[in-house]
Amino acid sequence: MDCPAESVPHSKCVLRRVVHALALVAIISAGFAAAESPAPAHLPPDDSPLGGRYAQVTVEPTKTSIYIGSVSLTMPPFARRAGVYSTDYSAKVFPFFFYNERGHILIEFSDENLRQLMRGETVYFKGHASNSDGAERRIEGRAIPDGANAGHGKIKVRVWVGRIELIFNSVYRFTGAG
Repeated sequence: MDCPAESVPHSKCVLRRVVHALALVAIISAGFAAAESPAPAHLPPDDSPLGGRYAQVTVEPTKTSIYIGSVSLTMPPFARRAGVYSTDYSAKVFPFFFYNERGHILIEFSDENLRQLMRGETVYFKGHASNSDGAERRIEGRAIPDGANAGHGKIKVRVWVGRIELIFNSVYRFTGAG
């Protein structure tokens, strides 16, 4: 049975959407490439009086949707040195596994930011990431503590890959000694 003539524009529209979706995934994934970048050795050890408990923070793995798939982000615990939390990351793009990426993240987080969290206040932060190929990404976010001196809460992170904004929601907890 032949399709009616009206289905031809619909088919072209569907094909155009698939091409646009693939282009979007390619743009998002342009930075999601290959191997791991080393931690920056130039950061001095954390000599903050707030060290101890706040010297390390764990952020649970998180995931966000893209047009025809998802991006999962996992990170080992962040270590704080000289007012900067840093760690490596791994991003996996589903179903386009060939765009998976590894890299390094740096988040600026001053002693005053830690004091705000200790008081139970929301803290806004900035940072950047670079993948193993050296592609840079801007990062912005906010940490919302579960209460004063809670040591855990919610975190929302925005990552820009070119002009595309990926939004990840997760939870954090301080896992340093102290």
